[in-house]
Amino acid sequence: MSTRTGLDRRTLLRGMLGGAGVAMGLPVLEAMLNDHGTALASGPALPDRFGVWFWGNGVKPDRWIPETTGFDYTLSEELAPLAPVKPWLSVITGTQVRTATHPHHSGMTGILTGHQYHQLGVVRDTIATTFARQSIDQLVADMWQGQAPFRSIEVGITRWRGSDEGSTFQHVSHNGPNDPNPSEYSARTLWTRLFGGSENAEVDFARRSVLDAVRGDIGDLSRRLGAKDRQRLDRHLTSVRELEVRLEGGLGQCEAGKPAEDVVDDTQEPIEEKNQLMSELLALALACDLTRVFTVQFSAAGAQLVVWQVGATDSLHYTSHTESSPQPLVHAATVFTMAQLNTFLTQLRDTPEGDGNLLDRCSILCTSDLCDGLLHSNTEYPVLIAGGGNGRLRPGQHVRLPGANASDAVLTAVEGAGSGLTTFGEGAGYADTPISDLLA
Repeated sequence: MSTRTGLDRRTLLRGMLGGAGVAMGLPVLEAMLNDHGTALASGPALPDRFGVWFWGNGVKPDRWIPETTGFDYTLSEELAPLAPVKPWLSVITGTQVRTATHPHHSGMTGILTGHQYHQLGVVRDTIATTFARQSIDQLVADMWQGQAPFRSIEVGITRWRGSDEGSTFQHVSHNGPNDPNPSEYSARTLWTRLFGGSENAEVDFARRSVLDAVRGDIGDLSRRLGAKDRQRLDRHLTSVRELEVRLEGGLGQCEAGKPAEDVVDDTQEPIEEKNQLMSELLALALACDLTRVFTVQFSAAGAQLVVWQVGATDSLHYTSHTESSPQPLVHAATVFTMAQLNTFLTQLRDTPEGDGNLLDRCSILCTSDLCDGLLHSNTEYPVLIAGGGNGRLRPGQHVRLPGANASDAVLTAVEGAGSGLTTFGEGAGYADTPISDLLA
């Protein structure tokens, strides 16, 4: 039987679970592609995706910046965990956020909006702010409106522990002033949002698998597919079920929890387990084309997380101000953070799509809210662009641009995604010239 059955990319497996409808997306199958696996059989290219992967409190520049440039560069100490995805990674160093100079607030809003923050007031010895403009993910979502069931998906990894410094310190994705798109910190809630069923996810999981609800459609579809596609479908369904089992077995430890003042023991957060689970869920959502725009907030601006896995007992933010040079704990926490980014990117790399993989189809801006947590500097800004951009990017290199506008790097990421945006930011943060070396 031929695998070229003309199967529509929007084919869904449908059923009922817990009294509510279930509509499960499918990964790209051979039956949906042209003969070369490079585009959908109906003509369009395989989907573009744009994402932001954000972590708080910067890096240690002396151990972050690679010593050499170009395609043959050697990963630095803090970038070393990303070795498995180096061919899909570009490192941009030397740039600066030019929109303002207030610690955390200016870097957070400057890199994600190309604009200065909107100040709400003065708090203690600092300020409270919100984003003055849409964040970059929502600008892209505007350009791609209607292309996927979910306009965008926002995911959070480590707990937000509370702050009185405005939405800038809590959320990555914003529609405008005081209008954030909150990250989802519960893997179970995200699962229910993506795959349907009732809001009472506890009951649904206890009752039966979501696969039971779509069993009839699975059988009908399987009979239409060739041998390779049946194997691909089986692998997909196995992954879905394995995620279900893990969600059933102890997700409580991965829930968002309460702010620190209400938590008795908040130092043993299972960061690696939560990150792995959320990475798999988001990869599944992208593979099924449920969204084309996403943000991952590994840690919020200021990074109040306690990276106990490297021996820390205080928050990263506090440690960055109190630890003596050369700050080995801060450095170890940065290495740990890059290992978590590698987990996500590797999940995308290992998810096949067409003649490549999901990471080939993505352009992902990876950045922070400042350069160095101790110095609160907005120069030597940490920026990575991950993915192949569906052939638009030339990844695998280190580009050093001393004194350049960090907005140029953001514009490169969105042009690499095929977003349709040709400018980014305003005033000192305005950019209309992407980094040509990184574009194919």
